[in-house]
Amino acid sequence: MTDAKDTPPDRLSNNPMSDHYEPALLERGIGICFKGKERADVEEYCISEGWIRVQAGKTRDRHGNPLTIKLSGPVEAWYEDVGGG
Repeated sequence: MTDAKDTPPDRLSNNPMSDHYEPALLERGIGICFKGKERADVEEYCISEGWIRVQAGKTRDRHGNPLTIKLSGPVEAWYEDVGGG
């Protein structure tokens, strides 16, 4: 039985400039499954809206931040220290 502290938030980002950045949660490690495949390159995700953001190659914006693309589809998330998938 999982409890609320073992369920990742609906939306989370690893970018410190984002409103959805929470370093304490990221330290636990987040596993992401997108369209049935485990992904390790996810920059941000939203389970309820069904999308992830991943880096678009080595391309950078004018501020030096990596460009990201938004991919739509079913998203599952879990904490690595609990297991899941």
